[in-house]
Amino acid sequence: MNPACASALHNVSMIRDASPDDAAAIAAIYNPYVRDTVITFEYDEVAVEDMGARIAKVQSQGFPWLVSLEADAVVGFAYAAPYRPRAAYLHSVETTIYLAQGHGGRGLGRPLYTALLERLESTDAHSAISLVALPNEASIGLHRAVGFRDVGVLTEVGRKFDRWIDVAYLQRPIP
Repeated sequence: MNPACASALHNVSMIRDASPDDAAAIAAIYNPYVRDTVITFEYDEVAVEDMGARIAKVQSQGFPWLVSLEADAVVGFAYAAPYRPRAAYLHSVETTIYLAQGHGGRGLGRPLYTALLERLESTDAHSAISLVALPNEASIGLHRAVGFRDVGVLTEVGRKFDRWIDVAYLQRPIP
C-alpha cells in the first residue's frame, strides 16, 4: 500500500451504518455536488429532513447506507439502492459514493466502497451498477479499483448548467 493511502486509512476512525443523526453531515457533503457540479443530476439541494428520509428508505429496503468518519466527522458516504423498480431487476442494485470536498484522492473512497460491496454480499444482490457523469476520471478510477468494469456510455442523456452530459455505466458482480 502506498504511504498516502496508509496515512488516509490511519485517519479514518470508522466506517459504520448511517443513522438519522448523520443526515445533516451527509447533506453538507452532497449539496455542493448538487449546486456546483454535474456529478449528480439533481438541480435542487437536499434538505436535511429529506436526506434523513432517503437514508431511512434505503435502510428499510434492506440495503446498506454507510458513512466514513475521520476524527469523528463524517467525510464520506456510500449506499446501494434498487436499480430499477421492475421485478426482473430485483437482484440488481445501483451504488453511489460521495466524499466531502477536499477529501478525494486521499485513499478514503476505496475502503468505504469496499465495505459497501462486502455488505451487499449478505443481501440478495447479484449485480452492482454505477452511473458516472462524464468526465470524472477519479470516480471511474475508483470504480475500476474495486472491481467494476466499463459496460457502456450513454451520450448526452443529462442536461445541467446548459450543457449535455454523457453517463458511463459500470458494473460489478456481487459474489
